[in-house]
Amino acid sequence: MFGKPLIVQGDRTVFLEVDHPGFMEARSRLMEFAELEKSPEHVHIYRITPLSLWNAAAAGRSATRIVDFLTEYSKYPVPSTLRKDITEFIGRYGLLRLELGERGPELRCASKEVLAQLLRMQQVSDCVDSASFQAGPSMVAGSCAGFHSVRVKPECRGLLKLALIKIGYPVEDLAGYREGASLEIAFRKRLADGRVFDLRPYQLAAVEAFYAGGSAAGGSGVVVLPCGAGKTIVAMGAIVKAQTQTLILSTNITALRQWCRELLEKTDIPQEMVGEYSGEEKEIAPITLTTYQMLTYRRQKENDLVHFKLFSAREWGLIVYDEVHLLPAPVFRLTADIQATRRLGLTATLVREDGREDEVFSLIGPKKYDVPWRSLEMDGWIANARCIEVRCSMLPEDLDRYSGADRRGRFRIASENKEKIQVLKAIAKSHRQDRVLIIGQYLDQLKAIRRETGAPLITGRTPSAEREALYASFRMGEIPMLIVSKVGNFAVDLPDASVAIQISGTFGSRQEEAQRLGRILRPKRDGRPAVFYSIVTRDTCDQEFAERRQLFLTEQGYHYTIHETDSKREYGISVSAQQDSA
Repeated sequence: MFGKPLIVQGDRTVFLEVDHPGFMEARSRLMEFAELEKSPEHVHIYRITPLSLWNAAAAGRSATRIVDFLTEYSKYPVPSTLRKDITEFIGRYGLLRLELGERGPELRCASKEVLAQLLRMQQVSDCVDSASFQAGPSMVAGSCAGFHSVRVKPECRGLLKLALIKIGYPVEDLAGYREGASLEIAFRKRLADGRVFDLRPYQLAAVEAFYAGGSAAGGSGVVVLPCGAGKTIVAMGAIVKAQTQTLILSTNITALRQWCRELLEKTDIPQEMVGEYSGEEKEIAPITLTTYQMLTYRRQKENDLVHFKLFSAREWGLIVYDEVHLLPAPVFRLTADIQATRRLGLTATLVREDGREDEVFSLIGPKKYDVPWRSLEMDGWIANARCIEVRCSMLPEDLDRYSGADRRGRFRIASENKEKIQVLKAIAKSHRQDRVLIIGQYLDQLKAIRRETGAPLITGRTPSAEREALYASFRMGEIPMLIVSKVGNFAVDLPDASVAIQISGTFGSRQEEAQRLGRILRPKRDGRPAVFYSIVTRDTCDQEFAERRQLFLTEQGYHYTIHETDSKREYGISVSAQQDSA
């Protein structure tokens, strides 16, 4: 009756029927090698990209496995052009390898013609010693291999990988790492409160996938896990495995201090061996914690970056990039210079709004471990979550302003729609017994909410001591509601927050949606579910961007409910019609 769930097209687009009984199985297989582009009610649209195929190849997926799956699940024959594309792109991963030869790092290629063609490109030839080009078998780790090779300038290891991926040739980096200064560190068996501590099965799997037994195949890459699933513990597992001094980069001072608390609570590292390098402290220790803002700080726009010396201050054996999808451009550039150091990226989603996912792939490493959020939810590792979009109208005078504004102006007018505050108050009233986090983009809007609700507000200008005190009061239940600006997107540990209300956001940012949902996903002590609300202005670009953001929810297998408010009645989420969307 149903036939097969997929329609596969030659332009690398794949359509998946939501109502098909094989939807869940097909969806989980598609996620291995394709990216979700749109999620209308009945059909989800995926795109197979070179980068998605290279991540699949790095995870051990073969072209045969992918083509066989598409053939088995497609209603119609898989176009021959697509079969060819999949085979070609998967085949490019591993075609080029960086390996350590007798005279330093070498770029090796199984095809003499491909290597010769690449060496004719200036961005590649600038990174190698072209005179060292060697055709035919060469010695690799003492054994004969049928690769053609050229010596790579050691300082250009990262730049070469970046140049090659930009022209469609990913490099498998097997040149190994410097050990870095040693560090004795182990996990505690029992925490200070008496609890037995051990890594969860998926955390162990993530550590093993990253470290790969200490081989050259491990030691650089990205672990993708939801907020609340313990990415910090995975990083600590990598430090324990590597037994090496480590530099940890994070998004803000709040996150940095959470890292410090976790390290001191769960490992035997002494406090004096953990240093904070921030605007308030300038300590460099065997484990040093700093922020991206510190590394990209310059006194004036034309000046050099002041704190980049951190990267060379010690013999780091590992650098951890928290929220790696946010890696700023200056840090990208420096990361290209430290390819001989192990690099671990942590994120809830690899999506970058600037499209630089390929740079994360080449400079940090491929995706090493990923698990669907709903799988962790079903196993009880993160809270069960309900996602609700509440659509409201706009006042007539605001509609007139909206109609006459440009695209950016329209988005702001729709985002700051004053009717949203009335809806928010109704939602908050229905959650009087919960701890509610209100998150938004625009300070004027957030200040208006503070006046209406009396809840405290945290912004980027809130002093760190006051910020920490407010977070602590919220955790203890002394404050039932807290308003946060974009600073609340990242690494805020609020385990008892069970309701998040998103009143405005950054255009169609899927990464922001992931971070904001993640703020409430830690399992609750009483087992209650988490509820994530997005308040959206109906029939405006605000609604369009909300649909884009919700692609993330769909990717992770969440269903979200849409509620329509009626301004003629009392505001609330149970008013008027509603529909479910997958």
